[in-house]
Amino acid sequence: MTEAGVARKATEGAAGDADARQNGAGAGDAGARGNGFGDGADELTVRDPVSAPDAQGRPRRVTRRFPLFTRDTARPEGGGRAAPGDAPAPARQWPVLTVTGLVGLGLLLTALDVFRYGTLLIGLALLGGAALRWFLPDVGMLAVRSRFTDIATYGFLGLAIVLLALMAQPKPWLEIPFLKDTLHFTVSNG
Repeated sequence: MTEAGVARKATEGAAGDADARQNGAGAGDAGARGNGFGDGADELTVRDPVSAPDAQGRPRRVTRRFPLFTRDTARPEGGGRAAPGDAPAPARQWPVLTVTGLVGLGLLLTALDVFRYGTLLIGLALLGGAALRWFLPDVGMLAVRSRFTDIATYGFLGLAIVLLALMAQPKPWLEIPFLKDTLHFTVSNG
C-alpha cells in the first residue's frame, strides 16, 4: 500500500471515529469516558487495552485491529518502582542496581585473574535477578519483558554461566562423565 493509501485510510478512520462520537456511539461503545485525569464522574474506563486514550482522553481507535504503525509500548508487568515515588532514584531501582553491581564485581574479579569466582558471581547474580523477578511484584528496570520471559532468560543464562564456571579447566569443581566421553569420542574419531 502506498503512503497516500495509508494516509487516506487513516483519515477515513479518524473521520469515522469523529462521526461515531457525534452520533453518541464510538467512545461510549468502546468503554472510554471522560478526560482520563480521574476527576470523579468523568473518570476514564478502558475495557479494550488496544484503544488507549489520547491526550484529550478520547480513545485513539475504537476498533480492535492493531495499528499499522506502533507508536508506543506498554510497560512490562512488574515494571513499577521498587520503592515509593518520593524515595531517591537509586532506592527506587535497587533490584537492577544490585544485579548489575554484582555482575560488575564478577567482571572485575575475572579481569583480576580470579576467573572461576568471577564467572560464578556473574551467574549467581543472574539467578538472583530471576529470583527477584519471581518474588517481588515491582522490580523497576529489572523488568524487561513479561515476568515469565524475564525469569526464563535470567534463569537459563545464570544457570549456564554457573555450570560453565564449575566445569572450567584446570581442576573442574564439577565433572559430568557423559560430556567427557562425548568429547573424547568426537576428538578421537574425527
